[in-house]
Formats: sequence, structure tokens, C-alpha cells
Amino acid sequence: MTFEKANRKRIWKFWLGRSILALLFIGIVWVVNLIWFKPFNVRHFYDKIFLEFVINDPETITQIGIPVLSDMYKDELTDVSDDKNQKEFKRLKENYATLLSYDFDSQSSENQLNTKILSWFLGKQVEGEPYFYYDYPVNQMFGVQSNLPSMMESSHKLNDESDVEAYIARLSQFDTKFDQVIDNLKIRDEKGIIPPKFVIDKVLNEMRGFTGQAVSDEIEIEITNDDPIERNILFSNFETKIDKIEGLSDSQKEEYKTQVRDEIRTTVFNAYGKLISYFEELDTKSSNKAGVWKFPNGDAYYQYQLEQNTTTNYTPEQVHQIGLSEVARIKKEMWDILNSQGYGDTTKTVGEIIQALNKEDRFLFQNNDEGRKEVIARYNEILDDISNNLDEAFDVRPKAPLEVKRIPEFKEEGSPGAYYEQPPMDKSRGGIFYANLRDVTETVKFGMKTLAYHEGIPGHHFQIAIQGELENVPIFRTFGLFTAFVEGWALYSEQLAWELGFYENDPFGNLGRLQGEMFRAVRLVVDTGIHYKKWTREEAIDYMVANTGMTTTEVTTEIERYIVMPGQACAYKIGMMKILELREKAKTELGDKFDLKEFHNVVLKNGAVPLDILEELIDEYIAISIG
Repeated sequence: MTFEKANRKRIWKFWLGRSILALLFIGIVWVVNLIWFKPFNVRHFYDKIFLEFVINDPETITQIGIPVLSDMYKDELTDVSDDKNQKEFKRLKENYATLLSYDFDSQSSENQLNTKILSWFLGKQVEGEPYFYYDYPVNQMFGVQSNLPSMMESSHKLNDESDVEAYIARLSQFDTKFDQVIDNLKIRDEKGIIPPKFVIDKVLNEMRGFTGQAVSDEIEIEITNDDPIERNILFSNFETKIDKIEGLSDSQKEEYKTQVRDEIRTTVFNAYGKLISYFEELDTKSSNKAGVWKFPNGDAYYQYQLEQNTTTNYTPEQVHQIGLSEVARIKKEMWDILNSQGYGDTTKTVGEIIQALNKEDRFLFQNNDEGRKEVIARYNEILDDISNNLDEAFDVRPKAPLEVKRIPEFKEEGSPGAYYEQPPMDKSRGGIFYANLRDVTETVKFGMKTLAYHEGIPGHHFQIAIQGELENVPIFRTFGLFTAFVEGWALYSEQLAWELGFYENDPFGNLGRLQGEMFRAVRLVVDTGIHYKKWTREEAIDYMVANTGMTTTEVTTEIERYIVMPGQACAYKIGMMKILELREKAKTELGDKFDLKEFHNVVLKNGAVPLDILEELIDEYIAISIG
């Protein structure tokens, strides 16, 4: 393609993308005003922010499945250079100032709610400017080394020849993307923001396992007889899907497979090779200090992280004490069940007894592929049962289906026990509950209900999918921007299932529920312990093992997650406690007028909001119900 043709294509995509998205969301009449100036009204401004965000992020366009744009930008990767990131943050600050310039009192009640939610979100982002580089862009939980292959496997469509060519085009850009990430890592290195050694080790193991490569000083790739390309997810995913495409001859398919092999062998593996070399060098500068207290002004940063994640003003000490109190309460309830089932050995800790239960054959699956199939089947049985018996608690349900899948093997080691992936905007698939099946003995039968309710129904799938299907709200309201609400609802769903009778005559299942709640209460203690009280990684692991009964392997993964995501793990229990508090408030004030379905409607039909705004919504619901 000549330079002139390439330039014309770039310009065409740039302008047509903006025009089409404007037509879809807001109408051609005020397109110019929307894009380049302050929109005429605040409702248009909400869409302007969303427009700007997605236009500059092709990978997000692919992941959330925006109609039309998904096809237009499917051959590009997102620019993550420091220059781009700085420009985006500058725009964010400008957007926040613009939002505040609209007259709040003259807005409709609906737009006042929209403005309050968006203002909280943007304001908290702006507040974090002093900590712009205070993160680990590449870690065992997320980063280009795992997120990019996952996006290519789960979100990049391979339905026709243009999708195939776009897939190859994206592979050819891995080196540019990785170079940008390495530049960002170097900036943090200069500022003393370096991951702990054990994080670096996990990342190196993940990348080496992903590529199956040996890297020399010249970043040369040595391919063994067991060709890592054939078993790499970028190739196996492509091979499986291209074979299903109609309209391509066998010879065309083989030619495209050859092109993919070549891009992985050269561009992709060499990009990983550079990042591996960088992390090997970084390892010599790192230490085992786990908490962000080691950063310049680290205590203030952690306070900020707590506020952002919990949407409260709790101090680290308050969160720590709440955690200790909840651990004591839940432990008593667990002892009650253990005593009733003949496991009340007071010479042992709850954690030790649970660990022994975890090894009983009656609670385990076979630790092989057959066992993995049985786990997936059991999760589906649990979800089908609760889905068919929720009419007394819900009159709103997501339209999107739910699927249970295994976490991709290449990223299992550093991944949590499970996570949920929301349906894309184009409705090309439903929600996905990913289960970690790296070691099937970690999936203990009496804990499966709780995990299924949390990740699936009525937890994340209900809340996130329903939010994505909301109508007559700004686009940003269809996304879960607030962890305390999103995770608080999922944890609330575990207790709700117990209240509705889904653990009836299942004492060990209820023990699993309490173990899950204990797990979240312990998080409050260990997260603040690591980042505020300067606990070591090992101290945090010991505390969690003793109080939850989880295996050391599981706990280690969790503790290392909290280390790279400070404050995030505190959102779950804080959010759950607030939802329960507000439900009790509504019950007390409404008495016989209280309706559980109506309460859930208020929570779910408004989408994720900061907890203080949720309280305002519940107070309004109470006032209307009282009449």
C-alpha cells in the first residue's frame, strides 16, 4: 500500500468513526458542537466523554463490542505511550472542569443523578494526579503480557477474511505496544516504583511459559522441537476459528496460518523477549518489601486508593478494625457449624479444620481433565437451580445468557480463583464466569455454591449484565465504574442466597458461604496490614491461612494480588455491609410496606454508583414508599 493510500485510509477511519458514532448516540444536528466544543446541554456532554474515550482505545472498542466501530478499528492496538497517557489525563481534567461548569440546579433529576455519579468518578481520578505513576503496569494479575493475548482470544472476532487480516495486523503491532510499555516501566523505575521480587518472578514465569523461549543477550528466539508456536494461545485460537470460516479455501487458510506463525515467531516472541530481558534486569533492583508505604508519600497514596475503591472516607485504621471485628463474628458462626457436625476440636484453628475438610475425598473432584469437566458441569447445575427459583426476590433479570469456562491455561498461575467477564455491547455473546482449574483440588465441593452465586447468579452476572442493558441512560452508566458497589453486590448475593434457602439442609455449603465471607473480612485486615502496618508478604499469608482454611497456594496468589492492587480487596466487604445496612434501614422504616423486589430494583436498575449516592437512592425510595 502506498503512503498516499495508507494516509487516506487513516484519515477516512478517523473522520468516519466520529461521524458514525455521533449518529448512533446523539444525532447529526450537533455533531460539530459535541466533538469540538462544550455541548449545548449536559446530557450531550456525557456522551462526548464516552466518545472521546472509545475513539482513542481500539482494544476497548473490541472488548465491549461497539457496533460499527468494532469493525473499523479491529486492525489497531491501543496507544499506551506516556505522551498519549499524559494527553488523556489532561483531557480528563478539562472534562471534569467542564462538567462542573453546567448549572446543577437547572438539570432534571435524572441528569442531576448522572452528574453526581460522573462528577464523583472524574473528581477522584483528578485527585490521583500526584500518583500518576504509582502502579505496576505489568504484574501477575494484569498487563500487556496477559491482557493482550486474552483480548485477542476472547474478543477479537474471526468470522471472515477481513477479521483474519485484522488479527494478523494486530500481531504485527505487538513490538510497538511492548516498547511503549517498557518505556512506561522505565519512567516508574526512575521514580522508585518497582514491583517486589516475587511479582517479578511470577511475571517472568508467565512470559517464559507463554513463549516457551530461551532468550539470549541479543533477544534471539530458540525454538525447541516442541514448537511453542503450535501450542501458543495466539496460534491455537486462530487455527481453531479460521477452520470454521466459510468462503476461504483450504490453501488460503493454510497461507494465513503461515502468516500467523511468522508473526508470532518474530514480532510477538521478540516483543516478549525484550520485556523478559527488562524484567530480568529490573529484578536486580527490586526487594521483597510488599506495601506501597515504601513509595514516596506512600501513606497518602494508600489512603487515596482506599477512598477510590471503597467510595468512602474510611482511614486505613478504621478499615483494619472493621476487618478484625468481622473476622471475630464470622469465626464464631463457623465454630457453631463445625461443632454441630462433629469437628469442634478447639486445639486447632478454624483454618486448620477447614484445611483438613478440604482434603476429604467426599469434597473433591479428580485432579485431571475429567475432573475439570465435572467442575464445570456442577457449576452449571448450581446456577440453573438458583436461576429457576428467584422469583420471590427479583422481577428484573438480565437478557444475556451466562457461560462457565476455564481460565486460559497460560494465565492460570497468577489468576484468582474465578472472575466474571461482562457481555459486549454488540450482544455477540453473554457473560462468562471463568473458573481457575489449574489444580482441581483447589475447587472444594462445599465452596462451589458460594462462588457460583458470587460470580454468576444473582451476583456479578445479574448486576453487571443488567447494568449493561439499561436504557435511557448515558452510555457511561452502563459500565461498572465503582468496585465497592459491584463487588459489594456480589458478596451480598452470597448472603441473599442463604437467606432465600439455597443452603437449606446443607451445613457444609453454609460453612463454605461463611468461609467466603471470612475470606473477604480477612482481606480488610491483610490489605491494610500490608500497605499501612508494613506487614511482610509472609505475615499476611500466615494470617489468611490461619483464618480462612484456604490452601497456601491459593492464599499466596491472593496476597500477591493485594500487593499489586492496593485497596481493591477492601471494596467487597465494605460494599456488602453498606447494602445490608441500607436494606435494614428500608425494612425498619417501611415495615409491612417493604418489598425485597422493589429494594433490588432500586439497587440494580440504577447501575453501579458510589455508596453515598446509593444511600441517597434508597432514602428516596423509602420516602416515596411511605408516601
